[in-house]
Amino acid sequence: MDIEKAGSRKEEEEPIVQKPKLDKGKGKAHVFAPPMNYSRIMEKHKQEKVSMPGWKRGVAIFDFVLRLIAAITAMAAAAKMATTEETLPFFTQFLQFSADYTDLPTLSSFVVVNSIVGGYLTLSLPFSIVCILRPLAVPPRLFLILCDTAMMGLTMIAASASAAIVYLAHNGNSSSNWLPVCQQFGDFCQGTSGAVVASFIVAALLMVLVILSAFALKRST
Repeated sequence: MDIEKAGSRKEEEEPIVQKPKLDKGKGKAHVFAPPMNYSRIMEKHKQEKVSMPGWKRGVAIFDFVLRLIAAITAMAAAAKMATTEETLPFFTQFLQFSADYTDLPTLSSFVVVNSIVGGYLTLSLPFSIVCILRPLAVPPRLFLILCDTAMMGLTMIAASASAAIVYLAHNGNSSSNWLPVCQQFGDFCQGTSGAVVASFIVAALLMVLVILSAFALKRST
């Protein structure tokens, strides 16, 4: 009797531990085994994390080079247009024939727009350097793509309007009785034509910069 009492006391003192039951009817498993190719997936994910910053850094370096070239070209286009002038050798004391960019408002706007674009491209170089140092940063690229798009539109407008003026200067318009003044002001027309071509090059470079930034943002998302 003493043994039975001791055994019952021992059972009362020991805590009752219930074993977990598996729900076999519903087919639920409490332990999930990793997939067989888990290590391969993790290794591939690590390789993508390592390769993505290097790839984006290369794009940022290319962006910096194109941005520097576009800034120099825009400044050169504005300077070329602003310094192009010609005076005909035959003139009198009261009459003088000369051609200057200030004679046409379109060419004056061309100088202003290309100066603004060149200044913007120069100021945007630090943001491009930030993209090189931090290739995964999104805000600098987003800022650049918005401003580049606006500058590209301004450059295309100024270059297209100036190209129309230069075309009339070269060929004239018989319907409006506009004579081709480039027959007399040949040096002036050559200078303005070179400035307009340089401005179109700037617009093309800005377009490439926008595409690069958009592609980098797409890859980051």
